[in-house]
Amino acid sequence: MRHIRLKLIVFLLTLPGFLNIALAQDVMMVRSSLRFPEAMAALQNSVIAHKYTLSRIQRVDIGLTRAGYKTDRYRIVFFGKQPELEKITDRHPQMAAFLPLKLVIFAEGDETIIVALNPLHYRQVVDDHDMNILYQRWANDIRSIMDDVSHAE
Repeated sequence: MRHIRLKLIVFLLTLPGFLNIALAQDVMMVRSSLRFPEAMAALQNSVIAHKYTLSRIQRVDIGLTRAGYKTDRYRIVFFGKQPELEKITDRHPQMAAFLPLKLVIFAEGDETIIVALNPLHYRQVVDDHDMNILYQRWANDIRSIMDDVSHAE
């Protein structure tokens, strides 16, 4: 089961909107002792508390089950600040494939894992001073969101 989860994480991180992953430090990950429903609620609450808007939540487990995999719950949470995203894609259209930001959340037994690509790697797409400051803020916010979920009770 863990082998399938690893493959799934690698697969999800190579979908459009994610950069190809080469090294483990490219990925931000946290494990929560919360069961999936509670972790999902804590994740959504933290995203909103960080002044982001939830764009959508995409179920992944249905497709995996149809493909014959035994899965727990998997979701991709899309989020961002709409005016900020519009401004970025107007100035840097090549960033459109990577936005909104994404968090992958999935159950593993009685725990939940949250994974995201480190936004600092978007420098490979657009590398300028203003965007680098934004990537750093996104990375800090994602780490803070993950910390909120990992410490939630």
